[in-house]
Amino acid sequence: MIQQQTKVKVRDNSGAKLVKCIKVLGGFKKKKAFTGDLIIVSIIKLRNKFKITSKVKKGELYKAVIIRTNKKNKKNKKKDGSYSYFFENSICLLNNQEKPIASRIIGPIPKQFKKTRLKLINIASGSFS
Repeated sequence: MIQQQTKVKVRDNSGAKLVKCIKVLGGFKKKKAFTGDLIIVSIIKLRNKFKITSKVKKGELYKAVIIRTNKKNKKNKKKDGSYSYFFENSICLLNNQEKPIASRIIGPIPKQFKKTRLKLINIASGSFS
């Protein structure tokens, strides 16, 4: 579960390390975002290696899709009744056309992206059921 002012880790090679959620997209009164939802983020911290050749800059606003949350919710419920969740919140940065800025996502992402965001599945290192 991610809401405004939440600090989130970035799990791609765009150059950002830590971002802050500015707004949850998807409705007038929507306060919380879960896996697969879009948010608007501001970049707080860059990775040391990528400061010179980074695709993003500190303080800029970007759209992002949530790829992992550490909170169970009804969207992540499987057919057998179990839930899938992770140990940290993480996102992937998107450009204005809602395509990923990065060329690689670090770690697994849920299989629910297979229907909606095919490009994310292709650049991820693994998928999680």
